[in-house]
This record gives sequence, C-alpha cells and structure tokens, in this order.
Amino acid sequence: MSLAERILNKLVFLYGPDRGQTCFQQLMSRLDDFRTRHPALSAEPVAPHERFTERDAVLITYGDSLRAEGEAPLRTLHRFLKARLMGVISTVHILPFFPYSSDDGFSVIDYLAVNPDLGTWDDIARLRGDFKLMFDAVINHISAHSAWFQGFVSGDPTYRDFFITVDPTTDLSSVVRPRTLPLLTPVQTAEGVRHVWTTFSADQIDLNYANPAVLLRIVDVLLFYVAQGADLIRLDAIAYLWKRVGTPCIHLPETHAVVRLFRDILDYVAPAVALITETNVPHKENVSYFGDGTDEAQLVYQFALPPLLAHTFATGDASALSRWAAGLEKLSDQTSYFNFTASHDGIGVRPVEGILTPDEIAALVERARAHGGDVSYKTNSDGSRSPYELNINYFDMLSDPQGDEPLALQARRFLAAQAIQLAFVGVPGIYIHSLLGSRNWYEGVTRTGILRAINREKLAYDEVEAALSDPTSLRSLVFYPYRELLIRRAAQRAFHPNGPQQVLTLHPAVFALLRTSPQGDEQVLALTNVSGEPVTVDLSGVALDDVRAFHDVLSGRQVSAGEALRLEPYDVLWLKAER
Repeated sequence: MSLAERILNKLVFLYGPDRGQTCFQQLMSRLDDFRTRHPALSAEPVAPHERFTERDAVLITYGDSLRAEGEAPLRTLHRFLKARLMGVISTVHILPFFPYSSDDGFSVIDYLAVNPDLGTWDDIARLRGDFKLMFDAVINHISAHSAWFQGFVSGDPTYRDFFITVDPTTDLSSVVRPRTLPLLTPVQTAEGVRHVWTTFSADQIDLNYANPAVLLRIVDVLLFYVAQGADLIRLDAIAYLWKRVGTPCIHLPETHAVVRLFRDILDYVAPAVALITETNVPHKENVSYFGDGTDEAQLVYQFALPPLLAHTFATGDASALSRWAAGLEKLSDQTSYFNFTASHDGIGVRPVEGILTPDEIAALVERARAHGGDVSYKTNSDGSRSPYELNINYFDMLSDPQGDEPLALQARRFLAAQAIQLAFVGVPGIYIHSLLGSRNWYEGVTRTGILRAINREKLAYDEVEAALSDPTSLRSLVFYPYRELLIRRAAQRAFHPNGPQQVLTLHPAVFALLRTSPQGDEQVLALTNVSGEPVTVDLSGVALDDVRAFHDVLSGRQVSAGEALRLEPYDVLWLKAER
C-alpha cells in the first residue's frame, strides 16, 4: 500500500468517506507543494536502524535558561553550547520558544513566531547550524489569547468549530484528568456563554480535531517546523488529543490514527524528521505510541525511569529497577526509548503504577516533601485525588538540600543515577539543570505560585561560567564528570540504541546492565552501586564467551574476568569486554 493510500485510509477512518476524501485532496495538495518547495528534504536518505546512534544525546532547555545582559537568550544559549558542548551533545530540545500566555511556554499564542524576548528565527537557524533541533508541537491546545480562539469568541465562522463546546450538564465523569482544575471553562462569546474543553487550564483551550480544518491547520504548523529545521518533533500531551463524550478521552483509537498520520506525512515530505511522543502515563499505555514499531513515534519518553531511579537511590536497592528493566521490550530497530531523569516538569508517579507498590510511591511523595519539594495531584473519576507528579529538582530528590553531606558525595550519588540513564538502551535526554548541578529554586515557586517552577530557574550566564571555573563548586562537580560520561558513552558502539541490553543480578545494591553492539562485536558491562556502602560483586558468574578481562572505559582500570570486584559507594564502572 502506498503512503498516499495509507493517508487516505486514516482520513476516512477519522472523518468518514466523504469528508475524509475531501480532506485527503486538500492535504495531498499541501504535501506535494511542500515537496516541490523543499525537494532536498524528501530526498534526504535515512537508514531507520541508524537514525539514532550511541553518539546521540539531547539537551533539554528553555530558550532563556541562560541569560546575559544585552544579548538575546537564544544567542546566549548558542554561545554556551558551542563553547562547552560541541561534539558532546548532538541535539538541542528548545522547549516552546513561541509567544505564549502561561505555563512557561505551553500555552502558545502563535505557533509560527519566535517569542521576541528570546530571539528570532535567524537565531534558531544559527543553532541548527551546529546542532540538530527538537521542536515542541503543543497541539492538544492553544492559548486563550491566540487569534484562533479570539476568532471563536468573536463569532468568526472560520473558527466556530475549532474548539470543543459541551453542555455543562453532560456527564463527563469517565474522562481521565491529569489535573484537578475544571474540565470545562465558561467563555462569553458573540453567541453567548459557551463551555469550552480545557484539559490543562482555562488558558489552554483544547483543539477540536473532529473538524478536518483543524487537522489541516496543524499539519501546516508541522510542515513549517520541518522547513525551519526541526529534526525531531515532540508531540506534547498527545494522549488527550481526540475527545469523545462517554469515553476516557485518552489514548483513543482516533488519537493513535492522528499520530500515525503525522508519521506518514513526515515519511512523505521529510523522512529524516522523527516524532517523539510525550505521554506521562503508566508504562504499558506509554509504549503504545510506538504502534507496531514502524508506524507511529520513533521515540517515546521513558517516563517510568525517573521515579524508579529515585526509589532505587532512596532505598539503596536496585531490585525493583532491575525487575522492570529486565521486562522492557524493543519493538523494532526503528523505535527507541527517550531516557531522562529530569525535565521542565516534575517527576511523574503514574508511570510506576503497578511497578512500585502504593507504599513505595507514598514514600517517594514523602521524600520529595522532606527534601523541599511539593506534589501535584490529579482528580480521579470518583472525585478523589492521587499524586500525579513530584515537583522537585532531581538533584535534591536524591540528596537532602538541608543535610550535611559533603557536596562531593552528593554529586557522586547524582552522577551514578545519570550514568544508569546513559547506559540504558535508547537515546538520553539531559535537562540543562541536571547538567549544571542546579538545586531547588524556591524563589520561582514563591514568585509564580507554580509548583513546577522549582525546577525552571533562569540562570545568569556569567554566574554559571564563574561557577564552572571554580573546581569546588557544585556546578563543576557535576558538569565536568557528566560531560566526560557523555564523551565516553559516544565512543562505545555497545551503547547504540539498537544494541540489546541484558539485566544481570549480581548484588541487590548493584544495577548491572550488559550492553552489546548491534553487530555483536562489542560489549560493555555497566555496573552502578546505588548504595552508600561499599559492595563486592563476583564477575565469575557473568557468562561471556572468551572474555579474558574487562577494561573500564571511565577510569582505564583493568579488571580480571573472574575477579571479585569491590565497588565503592555510588561507584560507576563501564567494563568493556576484552577477548
């Protein structure tokens, strides 16, 4: 079946034969025009199994995470990345850099503009000259201040059906809620009061994809991002995209059909551009966005990893992490996990439902609070509340900011967690505040009233540079070893996303991961002591054919294949097999 036929089938599924055929003709006209204007994009060769390699690492940052007096923040960011991370990270995920009205960028006013407070499209292009880029497609909803929604409010017929209106007496109790805020927001329009669907906030108005015109406008947005140099397109909050009253309105078949449609569109006009889905939900639901391994997202966020690692280092026991990791499946050589520990959001706890016990999740909640953080909740169908995410800087989740541990020990613990993330099969995503050893930003929470602000501090470029020049500073204690981990990782073919991984059980306090290159010719045994006590592991039980010794690619140390190996607290070894 041709790509065009696949696209038509999806549109007929979404809109029926007549509207689907009409939408198909309008869509293909757009796509063919795009291919004509950008022939190099459609002709760009891509080997799906080599789309991502061991050399890929993504830095996650706001456009203004670093600020310098008199300079556009995007230029400041570029200057820092060129000086400090050229050849170390491959891709920069600039969190929504468009004009916005709330939620630190995730309530977009204009999809096609760069926020002038950050810079211009020329600044984005300069960044694209040195790094691959990930753009956010915040397309579940749009700002109440956008021209689209203001057109709806004023009665412009173009936008009459761009949004979802519901009678407030309708039973919506089956709808899965990621927030405790009201699902419907009353709005005074030219046609009277309308109650519009707002999954996340009153300023984030959900788009109505049951209207083909909405889908076509969003396709225009995605094509624009591709033309502006996006290598990865992140589908924000995509699980809630399609609504049907009487259903949970999450992960609906229509939502998956839209993601598959986006995949078809990119395969047609720019096959080198990949999709990544952001779905902060239990693991089984999350990985459903891989589709069959060839037809939906190439990357999905590994949402279970951050809370599992937090649990692992809180308890000094890798057993739960090992059990979960041993059960991970890889669908195809076209898909991979996006492994992260921290992001601009909090640490989601829904992804570990069924992996950790309720008591273990409760312990994480209490640990976050004890370490200066807070907790966000969601509303359940019965009206009760349950924890949704932990709002805390990841460094402080692992180490009590009020404690008296030496900074060097805290940094060592944190880097051990990051080393596990880097060793995991998939592509690593590193939040800029993790790379720079940031801590809880209480002032941000006080100033904004937003719990997530605790991990969204805007840093003064000169102060960061001064800290990185001080070898005793926490930023130096984290940044330089982290950078070295990334460099060493990129040199090992065994860390290729399509290379298999095997979890070994050597000691409850040791997370042991055997990574093998796709060709089977290189192997690295990644060992991490997750506890604050020294432990000894016996390597004689590691069944590797013809291995005479190991070489630790981090320290240069030689280790005998049959050696009883002592790991110091939070020790990390990446042992490359020698035959």
